[in-house]
Amino acid sequence: MIKDELWQLTATELAFGIRTKQISSREAVISCLNRIEEVNPLVNALVEVSREEALAAADAADKAVSNGEQLGPIHGVPVSIKINSDQANHTTTNGVVAFKDNMAVTDSPQVANLRKSGAVLVGRSNSPAFNFRWFTNNDLHGRTLNPWNVSRTPGGSTGGGAAAVATGMVPIAHGNDSGGSIRYPAYACGITGLRPTVGRVPQWSGPVDVDQVLSNQSMLVQGPLARTVADLRLALSGMCNFDPRDPLYMPVPLVGEPLQKPIRVGLLRDVGVAKPTPAVNQALDTAAMNLRNAGYVVEEVEIPLFAEAYRLWFLLCMEEFRQIMPLVEQVGDEGMKLAAKHYYAVQQDWWGPSPSLKDYMDGYARRGTLIANLQQFLQDYPILLLPVSAEQAFEQDADIVSEESMRRITAAQWSMVSIPLLGFPALAVPTSIAEGLPVGVQLLGRRFREDILLEAAEIIEAHSDVITPIDPC
Repeated sequence: MIKDELWQLTATELAFGIRTKQISSREAVISCLNRIEEVNPLVNALVEVSREEALAAADAADKAVSNGEQLGPIHGVPVSIKINSDQANHTTTNGVVAFKDNMAVTDSPQVANLRKSGAVLVGRSNSPAFNFRWFTNNDLHGRTLNPWNVSRTPGGSTGGGAAAVATGMVPIAHGNDSGGSIRYPAYACGITGLRPTVGRVPQWSGPVDVDQVLSNQSMLVQGPLARTVADLRLALSGMCNFDPRDPLYMPVPLVGEPLQKPIRVGLLRDVGVAKPTPAVNQALDTAAMNLRNAGYVVEEVEIPLFAEAYRLWFLLCMEEFRQIMPLVEQVGDEGMKLAAKHYYAVQQDWWGPSPSLKDYMDGYARRGTLIANLQQFLQDYPILLLPVSAEQAFEQDADIVSEESMRRITAAQWSMVSIPLLGFPALAVPTSIAEGLPVGVQLLGRRFREDILLEAAEIIEAHSDVITPIDPC
């Protein structure tokens, strides 16, 4: 391939080419930097580009190859980092004007592992203020646009990373997910995104000297976004090494025992919260057919506990978010303030205006029961096939139009919040284009069995007609 076109290659192809000296990391990085210069002004995905730093890292990567050193799985490959994770000598802004000078001294565990695995960090990707919306817009860095349709959200909160991957600026983007922030942007931008099991990828979120809230410890994960399932697997292998700063890290092998075949897949369309649109239903049907043709047994199932988990997320996570609401009110932008107001209006529908400590404690107790119930279900159906969202990418800022609009959005996103509450791995994979927008499906599996999900996702991906990278519309 012409050197100027290396940005079109997958991370797997780039890593192999760099390792075998067919191309250099410098060539790959320059190609991606040129692509960033060309398309980033059109979508505002990367809010900081570290050209000289990236080129120096690329040169070091090439020297390591020449010296015959041991190489990590993503050695020399360009990667973006989300603005809510510490990267040494860069600001962790969280999209908040008041945090614009919040310089990080060291890498967070998730960033350190990417660097140790050979990634060349080329830029910082945009997110909403405080990373708490499915829309990527803030007063400090501006709005990120969906490259398929600028009137639609690129997703959030890793909307910048998803748009960067979809347009070929980087082959891999770092993201995090406690309410769909990896899976939904991947879905909205027509790429793949993996939410690993809690404890798979070591992490730390927020200032190093501040205790993490319980939902961050039990629901938040770090993971990759990429154009291919193979790249997700590659990135995961580079992110999951031990770091002593994470109290919940588990050194579980990336590949587990083979499952008895045929593998049964439960097709879960609707849990009584929001009916999927025809496009979403068609995506589920297509994915189910592809899995059946590959030898899987796919059967429609009903699992009411997801509806309960969806409501429970709004109790546990929103009560913990209430602790930082004074800070949001003080320094947050108007979009975040209004979104929070609407989130709490939704919460009040089920939990009243002032949930009690007993509600909160009972909620965490109930969470354990729901996890156990789902684990039992997954003994018969090791994989669930379900919607990412009941709709395609929402209209920009639809969450702050009104409380009713927020109710519609949160209902469509029932799987985005119920799965983090339950703590299981899940990934989004595109299937097709409908009315000019990508649509796809989600796979959920047993804890620490990302390998089984990746295998099934590759079958779905092989039949997808969503082709990225794309030029922004």
